Amino acid sequence: MKPIKAVITAANPLERYLPLQTITDSHGDTKTALQIILDELFTAGLESVAVIIVPGAQDDYLRAAGPYGDKLVFIEQADPLGYGHAVWMARDYVGADPFVLLVGDHLYLSQTDQPCIEQVLDVASQHEGCVSAVQSTHESRLNLYGTVGVTRVYGSENCFEVQTVVEKPTPTRAEQDLIVPGLRHGNYLCFFGVHVLNGKVMDLLDEKVSALAAGDTLGLTETLAEVAASERYLAFQIDGTRFNLGRRYGLLRAEIGMALAGPHRDEILTSLINLLAVNK
Repeated sequence: MKPIKAVITAANPLERYLPLQTITDSHGDTKTALQIILDELFTAGLESVAVIIVPGAQDDYLRAAGPYGDKLVFIEQADPLGYGHAVWMARDYVGADPFVLLVGDHLYLSQTDQPCIEQVLDVASQHEGCVSAVQSTHESRLNLYGTVGVTRVYGSENCFEVQTVVEKPTPTRAEQDLIVPGLRHGNYLCFFGVHVLNGKVMDLLDEKVSALAAGDTLGLTETLAEVAASERYLAFQIDGTRFNLGRRYGLLRAEIGMALAGPHRDEILTSLINLLAVNK
């Protein structure tokens, strides 16, 4: 199930400007965070991308997209009713097709020669259902991520069948229900921020949006848990690093991480050592 469409959510009022920030990528080129994401998507073979934005932001995002403006579809989310609702906004664009789902305020850096999105797409091409990238995460950070309970796929080192999905579990809940044999003690498999989802997800979201009461919001975790209960849903333990631009020093961490992975590594290391020497 290899998709040709992608959806990027960027309508969170608190984070709408993060994809527009400029950053130097691992090749030493200065681009917006949005263009860095689009570079990886289109290099991986995607053909078009829907970006979920707040009303009135289209021109800003078009400028930030660099050369990819003609491959983008902009969908305005007028009411901030949650992540699941933002994904649902792309239902007409997606139709019944599989699609890649990303958030606009995360950047990804592969630890192999294969980019993160390509790693996930390779798994998805061999599987008819949903695939979510996951990463081993210490229990002290469980309050930031959705976490999966899994069983290992026979013969695979990095693929798991998802049994349950829990949004930001407490360490106690995780220890009771989400332990994965083989992971370091106190670590669990949390969402990395890259998913390949199918039309069933949109159908389930459609039902939930129809039932929303005034003042309610809709996440995505509950829907993914229903998918896990009804069909084979894979988690892929990715070989990469995620940078959440919305966290404190998020842009700085992303900039340094990408610089250390690129051709100017020695220059950056020297600068960091000099900074450490003068800031004791």
